Amino acid sequence: MTEPAVPRAEPPAELSEIAARVEVRLGEILAAERHQWAELDPSLDEPLGDLADMVLGGGKRIRPAYCHWGWLLGGGASDGTGALDGGCALELLHAFALAHDDVMDGSDTRRGAPTVWRKFVQRHRQRGWQGEDRRFGEAAAVLAGDMAMVLADRTLGWVSPETRAVWDGLRTELNMGQYLDVVGSARGSATAEEARKIIEHKTARYTVVRPLQLGAALAGRPDLAEPLARHGRPVGMAFQLRDDILGAFGDPAATGKPVGDDLREGKPTLLMAMARSAATPAQQAVLDAVGSNMDDEKVAEVQQTIVDTGALARLEDEITEFLEEALAALDPLPDVPAAKQPLAATARYIATRQA
Repeated sequence: MTEPAVPRAEPPAELSEIAARVEVRLGEILAAERHQWAELDPSLDEPLGDLADMVLGGGKRIRPAYCHWGWLLGGGASDGTGALDGGCALELLHAFALAHDDVMDGSDTRRGAPTVWRKFVQRHRQRGWQGEDRRFGEAAAVLAGDMAMVLADRTLGWVSPETRAVWDGLRTELNMGQYLDVVGSARGSATAEEARKIIEHKTARYTVVRPLQLGAALAGRPDLAEPLARHGRPVGMAFQLRDDILGAFGDPAATGKPVGDDLREGKPTLLMAMARSAATPAQQAVLDAVGSNMDDEKVAEVQQTIVDTGALARLEDEITEFLEEALAALDPLPDVPAAKQPLAATARYIATRQA
């Protein structure tokens, strides 16, 4: 298989520093919640424990970092403490989305570990409980995700109306984008236009634009929303396009997911839309296997077909264009090197990451 050569950029040191602070605070939030509810009933510690395992079990903490840099651009104190709970709220909201997403996709693993719903299926079987084990596992995981949503709201706390508007917009866009994703999977395909709409609302705004705007609003600068969006949108688009490539071609050792996971699930990605639009009848017959229970050999055949259609190369070109657009959009933002320099480095990292 021939893939375009993509130079890899390393994440900026600031990303790890912010992640470390967020990790400590998330640990405190989750530990307090577990202690409170375990005293009422020990069984309540299981969904909260699974939630804690997922939240604290890895992740790049991209959203809290963008919240932090938005805070700095808005004139917030350089130690970033005023954006810390906002960043933690974003991570808890992300845990809500992941717990539900794994149920919707039927994913067995997340970051190399069993997903929440899978853990509850196993508990149901081991304990010989009544009813259907999968139905129980999915129900428990949905409730664990709901707990994460409630915790996210509580962690954000009382904020200005302008800040709350950003938060409410983020949550609404996430759910609407996810529904479009679910519908696309059910239909078996999505046009390039439909795929872009999903990316815009499910990922670009949720991952980059809204966290930047949230940080700036927390610092008292909601007026920065539009210039921040001009940087954040292309970064978010590049983030999801890279994710689409990793979902189809990523190394399971790096991604923590089975090879070709998105191909087996039939996710309505822009990569697949491009491949289908350029495919010959023979290539289309191969691509028709996407969304089925393919073995590794069939996944490899589909991967090669995507490459042969030119879709992978075109998507790499588009990621490069989004990166250039994002870097150019940094110039008009407030002159805060502590934010602008890591924003540029993170954009490069996001566009070229391998996991």
